Amino acid sequence: MDIFEALLQSHARQRTHCKRLLEAIGEPDARRAAYEALKAEMAAHETAEERAFYVPLIENDDTVDEARHAIAEHHEMDEMVEDLDKEEPGSSGWLETVGKLVHKVEHHLKEEEQKFFPEARKVLDPARQQELGQLYVQEHERLFEAA
Repeated sequence: MDIFEALLQSHARQRTHCKRLLEAIGEPDARRAAYEALKAEMAAHETAEERAFYVPLIENDDTVDEARHAIAEHHEMDEMVEDLDKEEPGSSGWLETVGKLVHKVEHHLKEEEQKFFPEARKVLDPARQQELGQLYVQEHERLFEAA
């Protein structure tokens, strides 16, 4: 599996968790479970993606700006998660921040897939794509299990 396939699988999981989170707004237990699943997937994904995908791309002049932008968006989402963890689940502030987080996640995934992946494919040869895919999967699994 190459890096793009591996990332797309995680993106699909994140989208599923986001959908479940929005659908469970009136159900506290389902909402909490969906939020915790999204949070765990995002944490493993972001760290593994930064190590296996963005670090190599920062080293290339053609993709350095996009990689920095994506990492900055990861930090924005992390701050939203920190804010959510401080709020009372289900409160108006919590629900507002959940909406913002889901919007940011969806924006970020779409931007990566439509804008950044095509550029990254140009600078990473197929062998490197495979190598980074293996690294990503290993890191993601390790981080997800540790969470």
